[in-house]
Amino acid sequence: MNKPKSQSYRNYDQNGYPVLRLGYADVVLLGRWDGLSNALFTLYKNRTFWVKYDMGDNNQTIEAYTLLNGIVEMEYEGKRRVIEIGETIDASKYENIISFYGKTEADILIKMNSEKFEQNFFETKLLQKEADAIEAVDGYTYMHCNRIKDYSLEVWNYLKLPVESLSRLRWGAYFHDIGKRDIPIEILNKSGKLTAEEWEIMKSHTTLGADIMRKHSIKWLEDSAFIVEQHHERYDGKGYPFGLKGDEITLEASIVSVVDAFDAMTTDRVYKKALSIEEAIKELGKGKGTQFNPVVVDAFIEILKNKQFEWI
Repeated sequence: MNKPKSQSYRNYDQNGYPVLRLGYADVVLLGRWDGLSNALFTLYKNRTFWVKYDMGDNNQTIEAYTLLNGIVEMEYEGKRRVIEIGETIDASKYENIISFYGKTEADILIKMNSEKFEQNFFETKLLQKEADAIEAVDGYTYMHCNRIKDYSLEVWNYLKLPVESLSRLRWGAYFHDIGKRDIPIEILNKSGKLTAEEWEIMKSHTTLGADIMRKHSIKWLEDSAFIVEQHHERYDGKGYPFGLKGDEITLEASIVSVVDAFDAMTTDRVYKKALSIEEAIKELGKGKGTQFNPVVVDAFIEILKNKQFEWI
């Protein structure tokens, strides 16, 4: 069946299966057999896929990932190895988060017995439409959000924080700038310095974004609204919108604050040239204890050094 190249075409593959097109992978929902949901996951080269589905305390759960082709590294608790083609990793047997890193483009077969998987697939498709809308306004914000999500999950994993909170951080980090869709484009992409009035409008993206999350048709997205709202608060209390300080700022928002600043510093924008990674690390160090949570800064810098910047 030949589908026209339109949004409906993007929603299905050439065989008519539903497809979810993420910024780091494509996921094709193949169907359910023998009580298991099956999906084909195509991981892009040099991108990371986080593995550990929240299915509750059930010893009968299956969350299996089988590498069909390509070269993929698996990282678990700081140790990395290459997965063999045909090898199956059942993430339900692991206590903590696993990450897959695509050394090349790779196809992975997913088998899962959680009914939440298919619900999550279609809800994520709806959310991806919103991400596409952000891209139409500001392509930088779209790609920036993917990187912030990856960096944030790296820090969460490094600090050995609860797996069950991973989804909340993922969506809060990914949609931390969703409020910018309601900021006038002439302010969002202004090359010169913002006026005082324009700056106040720009700052409102935090509360606008949190409001979008809390009123969203996908109810569980509300759980991440506080991250969107707080990600421009400062450790010394000089941030916005509420002037929170220290431990008044949630750890999730503190993580997004640090990695958001790092990505902004290391990315070319219309109004500035990017800093080198080494220069950005120095700037993070300068902001430790004033702009940024010290624990988060130390963790992120250690991650950057350990990974030798290969995932940036």
